[in-house]
Amino acid sequence: MRSIALVTGASSGLGTELVRQLDAGAFGALDEIWVVARSADKLEALAQACATTIRPFALDLTDPASFDVIEDALVENPDTAVALLVNNAGFGTFGAFADSDNVSNAAMVRLLMLAPVELTYRVLPCMRAGSRILNVASVAAFMPQPELAVYAAAKRFVLDFSRALDAELKEVDVRATALCPKFMRTGFLDHAVNDDVLRRMSAVTGFEPVERVAAKALRAARAGRALCIPSPDMKLFYAASKALPYPLALRLERTLMSILER
Repeated sequence: MRSIALVTGASSGLGTELVRQLDAGAFGALDEIWVVARSADKLEALAQACATTIRPFALDLTDPASFDVIEDALVENPDTAVALLVNNAGFGTFGAFADSDNVSNAAMVRLLMLAPVELTYRVLPCMRAGSRILNVASVAAFMPQPELAVYAAAKRFVLDFSRALDAELKEVDVRATALCPKFMRTGFLDHAVNDDVLRRMSAVTGFEPVERVAAKALRAARAGRALCIPSPDMKLFYAASKALPYPLALRLERTLMSILER
């Protein structure tokens, strides 16, 4: 049985770093890594940089037909077991919802929410005991975020979906890990739109190295942990968001933003 990892959003940022670390053996021996992103050129460059065999899928996961392509590829390779599925593809925009672009919002919902559900459903039949699912959520999932409303709500869906999935599947030793990183200096920020909102939010959270996030995520997934919050300060934020009433937590967050902006 051939063992593969399947990584979406693999052409840049966290996705590329995860593939690099998988190629270096961070998840054990893999026969192939299947990588999914819209840019065929970037996927080809990634394949050239890896020692492990890379199978590229230049697909737009907001298109429902993309999932058929991946499922068909799995069906055509019945000797393939998916050791790791990484649902990483995504983008986010900052700013007031009333001023946002509805086309972008709809695409965000499809990519952040529908894509992980569809892909997980299609891949599960090819998983075995010991297989893992890594769903990339965000610290934005911890509580509703004004000026990041759709993104934060979508990432909350990813967090809840992942934790429920883990509870359902652990009896057969297939575990799902929700990864909740803070900002990283990746291509994700190219879609920010509102730099002022980004500046205020990142003043509170700060940034963390993508290499560290990827390493901690893969260790957590391999260990079968349901939740991975790579940054210690965001673990405190997570605890506070659960302990405090939302209006108070939001007020404290906004106050901290104002202080740190000065």
